[in-house]
Amino acid sequence: MIDFLSQYGLFLAKVATLVFAVLITFGGLLALLMRGKSSKKQSIQIRSINEKYTDFAHVIQEASLPKKEFHKILKQEKAEQKQKKKKQQQEADIPLKRIFILNFAGDIRASAVESLREEITAILMVATEKDEILLRLESGGGMVHSYGLAASQLLRIKEKKIPLTITVDKVAASGGYMMACVADRLLAAPFAIIGSIGVIAQIPNFNRLLRKNNIEFEQVTAGEYKRTLTMFGENTKADRKKLQEELEETHDLFKDFITQYRAELDLKKIATGEHWYGKQALDLKLIDAIKTSDAYLLDASRESDLYEVSYHEKKKLSEKFSLAAESMLDRFMGRLQGAQASSGLSNK
Repeated sequence: MIDFLSQYGLFLAKVATLVFAVLITFGGLLALLMRGKSSKKQSIQIRSINEKYTDFAHVIQEASLPKKEFHKILKQEKAEQKQKKKKQQQEADIPLKRIFILNFAGDIRASAVESLREEITAILMVATEKDEILLRLESGGGMVHSYGLAASQLLRIKEKKIPLTITVDKVAASGGYMMACVADRLLAAPFAIIGSIGVIAQIPNFNRLLRKNNIEFEQVTAGEYKRTLTMFGENTKADRKKLQEELEETHDLFKDFITQYRAELDLKKIATGEHWYGKQALDLKLIDAIKTSDAYLLDASRESDLYEVSYHEKKKLSEKFSLAAESMLDRFMGRLQGAQASSGLSNK
């Protein structure tokens, strides 16, 4: 049995190697053929949130009400829609207020900014000061320059004098709050995490380990402060002092930015790197009201047209093939590891 499992594991390894080699070769040829002939397709997708809410309501009504009652409701809604259109025509075709909804789920690199910039560009081409943009923001922060760019994208909305509302259901901390503070109106759920207005830098140092193993590390720079703390070299007090100065300068820039858009904040209280929950944040004036994004949008849907806007970029065929090849290899390796584990268990 042990020999069989060993042979089976070896067979899987050979098959995995062969398949991977074939896939890589074919993928390379395909990439060469597709180069210059295919470009990434970009698209903006828009979805009516009003229709989504109506569909949800109809599903529940149809399941829970008698047929006659359900059809009566549908008939009444149609009559109300006709009346609404007639009223708009009488008022010189004044359209309902439009709320354009964006979503930002931030990671350390704020990689979602690539989609956000395109979405904002598309909306700014059609939106007016009578409309509104709502951003559902979730982020625990990350790189300063990345979140600085994300906040700058939101400032484009303010420059056009289009009302900007930001809602936070879970967290807007550090760089996330840098974005959030730009809002004309900032809402948060009762237990959403808000704040963390501080700057941090942390790095492991392996210099002692290298010296213990008689390994030398060399680093050549031009410029006294091209590099301060390092992972492999010996860090000095001067290095730490310089990095601390840089962090303080960044913190001051962060505080100045927040003061520009929320001047009523007491920086001595809130720029300590601490975070607060929604209700505490309201007392500290970090936010304007306690409300979830769902509650806000449901209320707004009664008087406004809601549109969720998202940017999508289709991958090239060669990229899709590469991802498929990686997935197939992962499955083969998983089977191989399973066979090896079974063999080891039998040996015991």
